[in-house]
Amino acid sequence: MTWYDGAAAVAALTFDVDAETPVLARGGQYAQHLTTMSHQSYGPDVGVPRILDLLDDLSVPATFFVPGWVAEQRPGLAASIVERGHEVAHHSYSHRPPTSLTPAEERDDFERALAVFDAQGITVSGHRAALWEASRQTPALVAEHGLLYDSSLMGDDRPYLLEAGGVVELPVHWSLDDWEQYAYLPAPEIGSVIESPRKVLELWNAELDGMRVYRCLFTLCLHPFLSGRPGRLLALRELIEYALSCGDVSFTRCRDLAVRAAADESLPVRPVSLPVVDPSVYP
Repeated sequence: MTWYDGAAAVAALTFDVDAETPVLARGGQYAQHLTTMSHQSYGPDVGVPRILDLLDDLSVPATFFVPGWVAEQRPGLAASIVERGHEVAHHSYSHRPPTSLTPAEERDDFERALAVFDAQGITVSGHRAALWEASRQTPALVAEHGLLYDSSLMGDDRPYLLEAGGVVELPVHWSLDDWEQYAYLPAPEIGSVIESPRKVLELWNAELDGMRVYRCLFTLCLHPFLSGRPGRLLALRELIEYALSCGDVSFTRCRDLAVRAAADESLPVRPVSLPVVDPSVYP
C-alpha cells in the first residue's frame, strides 16, 4: 500500500474552525469588542454550513480542525460535521500556540480539548497545533494520547513519519493557507492584506499542478471566517472542480490518508529533535 494510492497528487481539504479563539488568545479584553467577535463568529455560524453544502454538492471529503473551546461553546457543531461524513480533529483547546506555553500548560491545554471531544462522543485521530507553532514536546503528546497523525510541520510536501512515537506527519505550508491571503482586522492585527480570490485561485492551481508532477500532498488550510465568504467560496469551488477535472487527484480525509501512510513502508522517518544552538552565536 502507498499513501497516494495511484494518484498523481492527494488533496486534503482542511478547515480550521477557530471562531473567536485566535483573537481571545491575543487577549481576553477582545471579548468586549462586539464587531471583532462577530467577525470571528461568522466562521462557525455562517461559513461552516456553506462549506458543508459545497462539499456535499461536489462529493468530496474534508477534515475540520476544531479548538476544544469552540466545540464547547457550540455543542452541536462537531457532531454536525461528522454527520455529513467529514472528520473532526484536535486543534488545541484555546488556540494558544504551544511555543508560548510551558510544557505543563501545553499538556493541560491539549488534554482539556480531548476531554471536550470525549464528552461529546467525537472520536479524534489527528492534531494540528495552533498557528502551526508546535513545540519540542508536541509530537510526544500526540503519540502519548494515541492520535494517529499531526498536521503542523513543514519538513516535506509528502507525508512522513515522526521518529517520536511513529506519528504520521501530514505537512502544511504557508502558500496553501488562506490566512496569508485574506486575514484582516485592525485590532488585534492578524493580517493586513485582502487579496482577490482570483489571484488566490491562480496561486493554488499552480501549486496543485506542481504537486501533480512531483506526487505531493496538497494540504489546503482554510478558515471558515475567511474562506466561507461568498466570492472566496466560489473560488474554492473552482479549485475543487479543476482538481476533479484533472483525473489524477484524489481527495481524502486526513485520518484515511494517515492510515494509508502508516502502512506505507517506503515512508521516510524524520527526527523531531531541534538543533543545538551555541548561545555565543545565537544569544
